[in-house]
Amino acid sequence: MLDYKLISCDDHLDLNNLPADLWTQGLPVDLASRAPHIETRDGRAVWVCEDQVWGGWSGAAMPSNKPKPIFTALDRGGIVDQTERRPGVARLRLADMDRDGVYAHVIFGPVTSIKLDDEKLRDACYRAYNDWLAEFCSVAPDRLIGVPMLPPFPEAATAELLRLAKMGCFRQANLQIDVAEPKISDPRWEPLFTALEETGIILSFHVTVFASAGAAFDPLRGSPGATFLHAKSFVEQFLDPFVDLFAWRILERHPKLKIVIAESGVGWLPWVIEELDYRHWRLWEAKEYWDDKGGIHHALKPSELFKRQVFATFQQSPVGMRLIEFYGEDNLLWATDYPHPDSIWPNSRAIAQETMGHLPPETVRKLTSSNAAKLYGITL
Repeated sequence: MLDYKLISCDDHLDLNNLPADLWTQGLPVDLASRAPHIETRDGRAVWVCEDQVWGGWSGAAMPSNKPKPIFTALDRGGIVDQTERRPGVARLRLADMDRDGVYAHVIFGPVTSIKLDDEKLRDACYRAYNDWLAEFCSVAPDRLIGVPMLPPFPEAATAELLRLAKMGCFRQANLQIDVAEPKISDPRWEPLFTALEETGIILSFHVTVFASAGAAFDPLRGSPGATFLHAKSFVEQFLDPFVDLFAWRILERHPKLKIVIAESGVGWLPWVIEELDYRHWRLWEAKEYWDDKGGIHHALKPSELFKRQVFATFQQSPVGMRLIEFYGEDNLLWATDYPHPDSIWPNSRAIAQETMGHLPPETVRKLTSSNAAKLYGITL
């Protein structure tokens, strides 16, 4: 079993693993002096921009008297020298993928960065990261599937998407939906949805760590109980925009738009769709009431739209495997989440076998390989 190329659909290039000169070299000359850069503060190397600390950088050794800020898959895999920034160095990342027996990574960028009030600087930082990502993935374009970041504002997001489309090397773009303003029900987002259809680029919503739930962590910082709050934050970030896709007919009006819901879990989605289908039935049950009020424009059931246009990633989900009858075999995408704490690297093949071994082999092949190959146009 699993004697074929595996494709992981949710992996990462975090801020701490990016090259130190990404923005100092990548921004226009007139903005270079304000670029995000590395400074040492309180003995720790951190990213700084406009005097805001964005997060740590792994390219410098941690002081011996400082506790390690986070325990990742690299630690579990026995990687001692993490100043190598393995996830952000193509040669080393490919070596880690080979060790894991995974052919391709779909690579999401930093989940908590680029927080700037200056629109010109903000958008330039997005462009610089996306340009660097294109170069990074060019080392092995069928194995390193980069997901560029869109600014979380409609006009800027649309402009960047159209620029990315002209580059011709990206298949998906990510919108950090938890910090997107305004909500996607706002008509200002319509040009983006139209552009996604016209370019064929897939849109993803990926969890933004602590963006809206950060306040909940402060009272418990340092407490083991804080880790349980992740479960809440992952669902709460997606629920409103997910329902908006159906309530405001975004998917129905844009039938070629494809959405990937990444790292939010797959067990809760079927109940939401079931409830939306029920509400859809109730709407049509009252058809006569709506006839003289403009009619009902929601023609397709939410479950039909979901199966036509929405994909969801999972790592190891016994509940999700029991919901394949609901999802169908074509809409679930397996992932390793390298190199995050939740990752199953470097034991991805063994864990996939353990958690999916009871399924028909062809189903497992779809979940771990062929669904992604079809969606992203990867030749196996």
